[in-house]
Amino acid sequence: MSTTPLTCWIDASAGIAGDMLLAALLDAGAPLPAVQDAVDAVLPGTIEITATPTHRAGLAATAVHVRLLVPDQPHRPWSRIRDLLRDAPLPGRVRDRALAAFTALATAEATVHGVTVDDVHFHEVGGWDSIADVVGVAAAVEALGVDEFATGELALGSGLVLTQHGTLPVPVPAVVELCRGRPVLAGGDGELATPTGVALLTTLAPRSGPLPAMTLERTGTGAGTRDRPDRPNVVRVLLGTRPASTAEDALPRDDGLTDTQILVETTVDDLDPRIWPTVIDDLLTAGATDAWLTPVLMKKGRPGHLLSALTTPALAAVVRRLVLERTSTLGVRQTVVRREVLDRAWTDVTVHGGRVAVKIGHRAGTVVHVTPEFEDAARLAEETGRSLRDVLTAALAAAESSGTVPGSVLNPATTRGHRSPA
Repeated sequence: MSTTPLTCWIDASAGIAGDMLLAALLDAGAPLPAVQDAVDAVLPGTIEITATPTHRAGLAATAVHVRLLVPDQPHRPWSRIRDLLRDAPLPGRVRDRALAAFTALATAEATVHGVTVDDVHFHEVGGWDSIADVVGVAAAVEALGVDEFATGELALGSGLVLTQHGTLPVPVPAVVELCRGRPVLAGGDGELATPTGVALLTTLAPRSGPLPAMTLERTGTGAGTRDRPDRPNVVRVLLGTRPASTAEDALPRDDGLTDTQILVETTVDDLDPRIWPTVIDDLLTAGATDAWLTPVLMKKGRPGHLLSALTTPALAAVVRRLVLERTSTLGVRQTVVRREVLDRAWTDVTVHGGRVAVKIGHRAGTVVHVTPEFEDAARLAEETGRSLRDVLTAALAAAESSGTVPGSVLNPATTRGHRSPA
């Protein structure tokens, strides 16, 4: 594997599906054990992934096969998938990218069905195989050392397809929503682009355009299920290195303690102030790292608000779209920033007959901060009739009595969810 961060250009001119992109990355050299380990971290002992050489219209390619190892798996709602990904012991960027893809899917589904994001219940994309595709792709690009993505125009297909919602036109509504602002074409008959594949493509690759200038190092070709005689049913990836040419390119790469974030902002002076709490909630629900309002004085002496949302690069497009849709602004601006973070873990304490999770911020296993989770404490205070202050104080005291104090060494036997924050 290259020690230099790679740029990946995704050729989806024949369409894209999650398993096709995963197969292309494996064909380019991503280690299958790393992919399997990541999927096992989310759904232990549930799925086996294999890759085999094959051909599509005479072109050599790799095909991925995802096999279920247990009797049956349910179609999971977005909220359950989100919890699975957040709780799994995954590397930070693997989790970020998987969450970004499913967040984009949930947002698109919520829009086309007219429901809130938390009410989205996935059907085709909520199954075990879609989770394997999304987590597998996130693990594969991390193992390859890919740091930047781009893509050309996307073939969507045409005609009709049978889904859990009945017969739908191609491209299906969720794919159409995900492709807003992207160059697309029909490209042929049938469903050429699936919601899972498009969600991965649009969250990984923030822009579409021609193949960027690079020193080509490796390529990969992933096979779709059908072997069409008229054209290869494949996704290709081209990986190479590019010289730093912008301030964003020149930033130091993620090292586990610092990471790259995107600050999305806009100023608004004509929004009903009662709406702002829902805007903040929607941004946080969609996966923004943080979101906040700052009072400002705008032109002509008008009072207004500066809306700021911090997000990972993978989720920046989702956050920008939400800001444009949920507020009255006509545009947003974004800035690349660097954030220094502490690793985090959790331990549970029992106080006043109830459980409170305690968040631990640590650096290389040395505890820096110990903070009871506010929502857990508020729930217990309401259930017991005690003051919130009493519950928070008792939870902190219980954590300290167990030896979890600043300067102590993290105890893996009593903590869970060791990870770098998203």
